[in-house]
Amino acid sequence: MISGALHVDPVVMHAKVTVDTTGHDAILVDHLRRRGLFKITTPSGHIGDGPMNATEGEAFVVERTGEIYPGLWIAGMSVCATFGGPRMGPIFGGMLLSGKRAAEQIAEAFKNVKTATKLR
Repeated sequence: MISGALHVDPVVMHAKVTVDTTGHDAILVDHLRRRGLFKITTPSGHIGDGPMNATEGEAFVVERTGEIYPGLWIAGMSVCATFGGPRMGPIFGGMLLSGKRAAEQIAEAFKNVKTATKLR
């Protein structure tokens, strides 16, 4: 039985691109942060969503959507959680535009790939 013999979970996944759209928890970003692989200073000085503001939130999410670590893009409310943006501010338009922007950035990154094993 493998589960009793190993001290780690034997399930491994590999991807050239991952998109964190896990919302307020920004789970993938949080895993990097807890392991000391991703550090950021937010304008508010805190990690996590800020106060609700629908107007600012719409623009915040779209403007800051992007690659934050090699192969890891963030979109949607994960952007607010990562950069201290307005909580629950972005509604449907911002979410859709954020996802579209992430897809466009990823497509552009793959368009410029020189080898099949390397994203950049």
